[in-house]
Parts: sequence; structure tokens; C-alpha cells
Amino acid sequence: MGESSGSDSEAYQRLADDVAIRNLVARFAYLADTSDVDELGGEYMAVFTEDASWGPAGHERRGCADILEGAVARRRGGELGPGTNSRHVITTQEVRFDGPDTAISDSYYLLIANTLAHPSIRGAGLYRDRLRREEGGWRIASREIIPG
Repeated sequence: MGESSGSDSEAYQRLADDVAIRNLVARFAYLADTSDVDELGGEYMAVFTEDASWGPAGHERRGCADILEGAVARRRGGELGPGTNSRHVITTQEVRFDGPDTAISDSYYLLIANTLAHPSIRGAGLYRDRLRREEGGWRIASREIIPG
């Protein structure tokens, strides 16, 4: 076996980045279901860049403080989070790189409600995530939620 070339190390890095992005998207879905109000400012918000945006067109939340405010409101309203018996399910996902430190991830999602008794699909659509590598790893710079 010869030494790895620069292109091999680039390919390994791209593969590692792809896995890291897929794990970030999956981790965020898990945190959306399991983080209580007191935990939201920590690991939940750590998936975002400081200048991130989140939400469907026309109803975006901008910046971490605004995104956090919305997450807290959804929990306090009993829509999502611990005790609501709901689950975010990420299905088909594609990751595309448009630079060494930027990527786009498109993934289908299902929001399952009433998971303890009679599960039903409460929502479905596409998450279009624009990601940026920052110190400490990949972060979501924007999440566009496209229902349907």
C-alpha cells in the first residue's frame, strides 16, 4: 500500500463531514423531542450558528435568541418536547457540499403525534438546511421548513 494522496485525504474529510452533518440533523430531531425548557439554551441551541434562521417561508425566526424564544413557546404550549408523545422522524436525506466549509442538506421529515396510543402523522415535508463549519464543528446556518 502506498501513501495516501491529497485527494484521498480530501475524500476522507468529505466523508467525515457528510457523516457529521447527517448526525447533526438527526441529533437536532432527537433534541427537539427530548429537551425540556431548561435545556433548550444548551445543547439544543448549540446546533445553530449565532446568525441562524429557522422556519417556514414568511414565518422565519432569525438569530439564536428568536429561535430559542419559539422553541420555549412550543414547549410551554404543549406542542412539542418531553411529555407530548411526539417524534420527529428524519427519512431520505441528501448532503451536498458547495464549499469546503458550507453544505446543504435536504431531508424529508415526519412529525408523529400520539406515539403512546395511536400514532398519527401530524406533519410532513422537507427540511432544507444550509450548514456552515465553525469552530467545534458543523452548525445549521438556516433551516427552511417546507411542508408537504
